[in-house]
Amino acid sequence: MAQTHSQDADVYFVPAQSKWPFVGSIAMFVLMIGVASWLNDAAWGKWTFLVGVVLLAATLFMWFGDVIRESVAGRYNGQVDVSFRMGMVWFIFSEVMFFAAFFGALFYTRTFSLPWLGGQGDGVMTNALLWEGYSAGWPTNGPAMVGGTFQTIPAWGLPLINTLILLTSGVTLTIGHHALKAAQRGTVLLWLGITVLLGLTFLYFQVTEYAHAYHALNLTLGSGIYGSTFFMLTGFHGAHVFLGTLMLAIMWLRVLKGHFTKDHHFAFEAAAWYWHFVDVVWLALFLFVYVL
Repeated sequence: MAQTHSQDADVYFVPAQSKWPFVGSIAMFVLMIGVASWLNDAAWGKWTFLVGVVLLAATLFMWFGDVIRESVAGRYNGQVDVSFRMGMVWFIFSEVMFFAAFFGALFYTRTFSLPWLGGQGDGVMTNALLWEGYSAGWPTNGPAMVGGTFQTIPAWGLPLINTLILLTSGVTLTIGHHALKAAQRGTVLLWLGITVLLGLTFLYFQVTEYAHAYHALNLTLGSGIYGSTFFMLTGFHGAHVFLGTLMLAIMWLRVLKGHFTKDHHFAFEAAAWYWHFVDVVWLALFLFVYVL
């Protein structure tokens, strides 16, 4: 069934009471308790985290299933469409602030903390009393050599390949979007499918890079400040790529089922916005983490 909109533009759709916000909050609580405990080497942390992931995935699947059924049933009107768009804008803004915090930590470390520890400017006393002779070069695992020596990943290998993959995926997704607006469903399925495959390829290369970093370069999450910022930035970005790929795969299935028309397909647009945001974050990450 193609997506339709309610003809009554003056009546705002009020959904029935839902248990999913309550269940979702419990799932997120379990997930965060699990990941915090896992990082602190609690024996039960890993399994608690996995239980939280399963609960959250099931909640999202059922919750968004309800939204899709309401949409294809024609219960939404223009007011609901506007609220969805505002919601997605604020969601992406919150993601911008999320990554800004980690980029900010990287900036603060390289611009202020390292010079202080290295005895430059206001850090002369810090260097003399605490870390005499410390060379404040980047990348660093800190004055105490936290995690031991390590090697970095060259920017012009897999990171460059992944950059080209994400840039290409943005192009293929845009082609698919234009095809959807032209009501060419077969073309949409082709280019959207290619975009999903590119996202999976990116994730495969990132897993390969992580395995090489851990086993061959001794670059781990415990490799001082460099290892922490590197894996937090690239790891959270990888999680966003996974989520974006999942969203696009669901959009592919919805296009296959004929849920969208050329005039009404905001779910597709929202997934595309998110994917382009992920692309932009990677460009900043490639520049400030791998190149500089």
